[in-house]
Amino acid sequence: MMNSTATATQLAGAPGAPVPETAVPETAVPETAVPGLRERKRIATSRSIQFAVLELSRDRGLDNVTVDEISRHADISPRTFFNYFPSKEAAVLGETPFDITPEVAARFLGAGPDEPILDGLLVLLSSMSDAETEDFEMHTLRKIVIRDYPQLLVQRISSFREFEVELTELVEQRLTTGARSPAGERETPDHPAIHERSRLYALVAIAGMRHAWGCWAERADTPPMPVLLANSFRELHTLL
Repeated sequence: MMNSTATATQLAGAPGAPVPETAVPETAVPETAVPGLRERKRIATSRSIQFAVLELSRDRGLDNVTVDEISRHADISPRTFFNYFPSKEAAVLGETPFDITPEVAARFLGAGPDEPILDGLLVLLSSMSDAETEDFEMHTLRKIVIRDYPQLLVQRISSFREFEVELTELVEQRLTTGARSPAGERETPDHPAIHERSRLYALVAIAGMRHAWGCWAERADTPPMPVLLANSFRELHTLL
């Protein structure tokens, strides 16, 4: 795992050296905190449930699979299943990868004007990457199952849209705070303009994230998601 304070030049080697494909650009990518024992057990159980429902659904179809069968396959009780997912459909979709924790949001909002917005969004998106979002085998199974159940794809797209709105609101909050600082509290920021700019920032960041996911989904031996995100955002910087 990369040092969270490494810059593009440091990773490349000598000053002015070209940045290699897997290097992180100027914005630092935070280290992923090592989960405690309880969290590791929770992740393992969730993963076991998801693999069970995906494997059974692939072989027999989701409509022909029950929660009791999924629980037996995952070696858990039905009660434990419902502690993790409200339905078998929810287990197919898995835990949302679009979870912005209060800590991550606070870090983004508190970064201040010295950090470019896109760099802050890169750090935010990188911090959301976890073992599940990088589980290629689970991703492949999920894609097979969802392909046969379009209603699940609609739910997936809906959660993506909700994430876009949440990200836009977060950027808007930061830009509004920044607009007040030089102007003084008595001046009112241009909220419509800030909203449109925030939405554009969010859409650009999501485009970078989708590009990184597309690179990751091509094969199982790709670099970690934070590195792919950094590469995609570096390309964005060359386009903007």
